[in-house]
Amino acid sequence: MWQRIRLRLWSFFQRVSWRLTHRRAHWPPARVPDTDWREAWEARRAQRRQEREQRRSERRERDRASFGEELWGAAEPHRTAALDEARLQRFNLPILRTERDLAEWLGIPLSRLRWFTHDKPADRVWHYVRYEIPKRGGGRRVILAPKRELKALQRKVLDGLLAQVPASGSAHGFARGRSIVTNAQPHVGKEVILNLDLKDFFPSVIFPRVRGLFIALGYAFPVASTLALLCTEHEREAFDRDDVRYYISVGARSLVQGAPTSPALANMAAWRLDRRLEGLARKHGFAYTRYADDLTFSGGEAGAALRILDSAQRIIRDEHFEVNADKTRLYRRSSRQMVTGLVVNDGLNTPRRLRRRLRAILHNARRTGLEAQNREGRADFRAQLAGQIGFVQMANAKQAARLKEALRSLAW
Repeated sequence: MWQRIRLRLWSFFQRVSWRLTHRRAHWPPARVPDTDWREAWEARRAQRRQEREQRRSERRERDRASFGEELWGAAEPHRTAALDEARLQRFNLPILRTERDLAEWLGIPLSRLRWFTHDKPADRVWHYVRYEIPKRGGGRRVILAPKRELKALQRKVLDGLLAQVPASGSAHGFARGRSIVTNAQPHVGKEVILNLDLKDFFPSVIFPRVRGLFIALGYAFPVASTLALLCTEHEREAFDRDDVRYYISVGARSLVQGAPTSPALANMAAWRLDRRLEGLARKHGFAYTRYADDLTFSGGEAGAALRILDSAQRIIRDEHFEVNADKTRLYRRSSRQMVTGLVVNDGLNTPRRLRRRLRAILHNARRTGLEAQNREGRADFRAQLAGQIGFVQMANAKQAARLKEALRSLAW
């Protein structure tokens, strides 16, 4: 027993002796002057601060990994899409490699662009003004008008990018050099005219679809997502809590009626729809045109028109649009045939009832004055009449010239 104790004590002193021997060179530690220690500490602190700022700056420069709620569920081909310069050069589109390139092209700081393009389900700032206008056929149409700065950015996207992409040959709405007249001309003098209307045309084009359109043009996922967020919005409702107003999203993010980019993007979204309906019409010997959400087929046989109607409805559903059944019309030659507001039975003309009404108003205004004929209380009745005369002029310049002269002769 005592022998084991002596062995343990001897082992303990050996370990202590070894440690003291090997630490003697560093013991006691050298005393560093206070000034040198403080300078070294300040230098290390400044270096760490600089490294943090550099990492933060690099994160700001990189494209975002998250754009808000609407990024969820993006398909793998979209998330991995890279810049394709060959596609962009087909339409001479600007080469925008990163979000910073897009911000510089738009002429705003990157932080400002991200403020406009981060999707939030509830936000204290809304970049749109909401109002409603009555529809001609009843009901109310919701308009979301972008505020001034956002509208200027959307106008830049429209003029510098979307305007370079041609619409399909069948699209006559919002297409350069085309109008309701060019839309109606192919249907003049036909035996049968079939009219279809797309329900909620702009809201049908939701955010992922718009992002896909920009990717198809050749842009990488981050730039395409930013452009899509810039051109789409939710319908929102105001909610007050603790004296703070929030704008809560109540629907899918989509194209809105009021944004200058919506018509061009809607035409792009309907490009494949137009091509398929063109082929359907050609198969039955019919003509086909589209003006925004108004689709028209014309030909020589009612039976073929009904077969077209059945197939067209399937194609429209397949392309993620919906037919407004209440506005489907089949006109025979024995009745008044209308295409985008113009009569096309024997030639292009405006409805006789409209022309007679304008002539009656202008005739009576010579005796009573123009304002006495403003029975609906329009804010600028003269401008409204001038607009309706301009509509007549699109189809018949001679009739419009007489109406213009009669309006011009009335005292202000």
